[in-house]
Amino acid sequence: MTEGPFVFRISPSPGLHVGFTGIDAGNLAFHVSGGATAQGPGPAGSVAEARTRLEREMGVAPGRTEYLTQVHSARVVEATGSGWGARSGPAEEADALVSPTGEDPLAIMVADCLPVVFASRPRGGAELTGPTAVAHAGRRGLLDGVLEATVARLRGAGAGDATGEIEAWVGPGICGRCYEVPEEMRREGASRIPATGSTTSWGTPALDLPAGAVDVLEGLGVTVHPDDRCTFEDGHLFSHRRAPGGGRFAGVVWRTGEGAA
Repeated sequence: MTEGPFVFRISPSPGLHVGFTGIDAGNLAFHVSGGATAQGPGPAGSVAEARTRLEREMGVAPGRTEYLTQVHSARVVEATGSGWGARSGPAEEADALVSPTGEDPLAIMVADCLPVVFASRPRGGAELTGPTAVAHAGRRGLLDGVLEATVARLRGAGAGDATGEIEAWVGPGICGRCYEVPEEMRREGASRIPATGSTTSWGTPALDLPAGAVDVLEGLGVTVHPDDRCTFEDGHLFSHRRAPGGGRFAGVVWRTGEGAA
């Protein structure tokens, strides 16, 4: 069930919020033209308006959320403390973003790849008040270790080391029934992460990115909350394979109340 701009939203700890947007939030990526859901005077205006509407729903200041220029890498960077509205040029090129304080609103954009959102407990803490992060786990990034690099950066920023002290929400992505790839690509994926090996519902080679992400994260001692929605099958979500150029949705993590940025 959708909730305003979100297809999923939860507050797992007081003041902490995690969500995944749907097409009702509009296209959130400046590099994509957008489809029928775009609003405003041209693509750039549409995206700015969509981001601002989303921030209003989140309860954060306009332009305050941090985004990246995503390039299918395993590079992780730290939040700068200023959001998209303060930038005069493109955001930094990377595919994972960490807030060491947990107070920066973070967003990661996708349209078949996996959006993964992280929250953590500080060492010795009971609540999820530690560092937060978001990661873009497409085929290349997942196989190249973007999730391992993100968890390592979270732990380096003060997240707890014990099993379960980092939690991850693996958002909607294209499923193993629909993500058809050449056989050589399936072999490559399965050799790196065996859980990714799959077959489409019509009997051809495929990759199961959600299963692979869950396997990697659980192996790192992370508590995982997977979302089983498939972007290719679910019309509430953008899918590059189903409708190229339609837009990008986002996984977001943010805080409200005392201590929020």
